[in-house]
Order: sequence, then structure tokens, then C-alpha cells
Amino acid sequence: MKSLKIIFSLVVLTSIVSCGNKREPSLQYMPDMYVSVPYDVNGAEGVNGKPVNSKPVAGTVKRGGYPAYDILDTNEGYEKAKNELKNPLEVTEDNLTNGKAMYDIYCAVCHGKKGDGNGILTERDKFAGIPNYKDRELTEGSIYHVIMHGKNLMGSHASQMTPTERWQVVQYVEKLKADLK
Repeated sequence: MKSLKIIFSLVVLTSIVSCGNKREPSLQYMPDMYVSVPYDVNGAEGVNGKPVNSKPVAGTVKRGGYPAYDILDTNEGYEKAKNELKNPLEVTEDNLTNGKAMYDIYCAVCHGKKGDGNGILTERDKFAGIPNYKDRELTEGSIYHVIMHGKNLMGSHASQMTPTERWQVVQYVEKLKADLK
């Protein structure tokens, strides 16, 4: 009888202990370290009663940023850029120096150091028909547009250069074109 009571007690004790969820701790000393408090940042009210995470006003340019380049990558867009787009930078020695540095990194391998279309990739027969700046009708807008969107075999270089660097390259390409005449 005594052993029956012990067995019954063990069965009841085992049943009670085994009913808990083993995947979750039964006691948490610092629950905020295990379960984060969810914050609804879009629901937070700002000073004006507008949500804190409201979108910026249309046309807003980030601090130190540049307006978006919104001329499309089409033949019409190319003609528009060619006729209307003007370089906002003034021609200075610093701009030409940095333009040359960027040109040497991104452009000279195909277009050549002089802009004559005889870059290292042309000499190694990797690409054929790379344009010579002397033979092309180039404007500052068309050069910038091609840097932004690419043309024919040339891909876009917009992600490698800032807008200021692109305009500096435009200045340097115009200088190379003038030197080829």
C-alpha cells in the first residue's frame, strides 16, 4: 500500500511537471532582453500632429544632394539633354584636374587618354568602334546624358560618380575634344 502511494505520487508529480511548455522559460529575470517592446513609429505623433515618419515634400532634395536627373533614356531624352542641359560648374583648374582623374579611372580604358578612341581595351581588341571625340557632335548635355544612362556598348557610370564629378568629367572631355582639332 505504501509503495502504491509512492508510485501514485510520482505519477501525479511527473504529470504536473511534464505539462509545462519546454520551449519557453518558466521564469524570466529580465523579460525586456528576450521580448522587445514593439513601437509603432508610423503612429507616433509629431509636433504638428502629423506622423513622425511622414514622407518629404515632393521635389525635396536631401542636404548636400542634387536634384534628380529626370531626362529619360530615350532618343528624345538624348536630344533634349544635348540641346538644353548646361554645366552648372565654372571651368576651373581644380574641376579640370578632378575631371581628368575621374576620366582616367572610368573613361580612358575605352576612349583613350587623348579621347581618340584608342584606349587599352581597343588596343587589345576587346571592343571595336569606340568613338573618337573629334568625329562626334558633342555638347555638355549630351556628354552628361551618356555618362548618366550609357549609350550603345557603354554602360551607365551614374553610380560611380557624384553629379559634381560627372560635370567635371564633362569639362575634361570638352577640353580633350578641343585638343583633338
